[in-house]
Amino acid sequence: MTGPGPEAEPEAEAEPEPAPAPAPERRAERRLPPVGVTGVGVAVLRAVESGRPDRLFDDPYATAFVKAAGMGHRVEERAREGPGIAEWIATRTRFLDDVVLGACADGCAQVVILGAGLDARAFRLQWPEGTRLWELDLPDVLDFKEQVINAEGWRPRSARVGVPVDLSEDWGQALVGTGFDPAVPVAWLAEGLLAYLPTEIRDGLVARTAGLSVQGSRLGLTLASPHRLAAWQEAHPEGRSVPRDYVALWQSEAPEDVEGWLSSFGWQATVFDSAERSGAYGRPLDEGAVRPGARLIEATRR
Repeated sequence: MTGPGPEAEPEAEAEPEPAPAPAPERRAERRLPPVGVTGVGVAVLRAVESGRPDRLFDDPYATAFVKAAGMGHRVEERAREGPGIAEWIATRTRFLDDVVLGACADGCAQVVILGAGLDARAFRLQWPEGTRLWELDLPDVLDFKEQVINAEGWRPRSARVGVPVDLSEDWGQALVGTGFDPAVPVAWLAEGLLAYLPTEIRDGLVARTAGLSVQGSRLGLTLASPHRLAAWQEAHPEGRSVPRDYVALWQSEAPEDVEGWLSSFGWQATVFDSAERSGAYGRPLDEGAVRPGARLIEATRR
């Protein structure tokens, strides 16, 4: 083969081999912090629940979040798996839907979702006119969420404000700085959040919600069994975990006396058993789906 003439373009260098695409879970991890990735797992389960004919709620937004995280395959896979955590997620989502809508019907014009993750309540629930909703989470989590929302062209059904904060810090000042009014009744939600916080930070968060709430405000919480973390630590003495082992990220044990614990911060609590609530919603749990000790809490500011 003769070489190129004097005025010919030189041969282009070969393009480098493209790097192999990361596994779907790795793609999500590159865009979200570890705790944020657990929110994708919750979105998977909400997408699965939304496809059931006997669903306890409908979240048509969950699948888009999951696909954007590169984990769309997990929806079909999880739909083929048995009950367990999926039933817990379905029950707690429905419970907190009822708590927050009931609070708004009773006059709470503000809603704050702590550790909001990929929560789509701002879009999927029917809010009373004038409701304002805040979503608090880490900046990377909210940035990912906003990218999906903007790409999909979704519009919230209430005024919605994202507040990028670290909940281990003084997030109350940031919240008030975006227009939150401590003099107006508020409904707080903390779904699947508190176990990921050290005990001191967790208690400080609950105290801060009380300090920013007038009498009659509401608080909706979910808590695992008070011995769940200890059991995991006993089973994993070296601290090693398997993929999607969310308990490995927990930093505190749930309190045993929930009523007394919340009362110390000014909240009067009613505690529900998750299996009882699922039955009340018309979906009694099979034995394998029961999560012993898992609790659902609705509290009112005294």
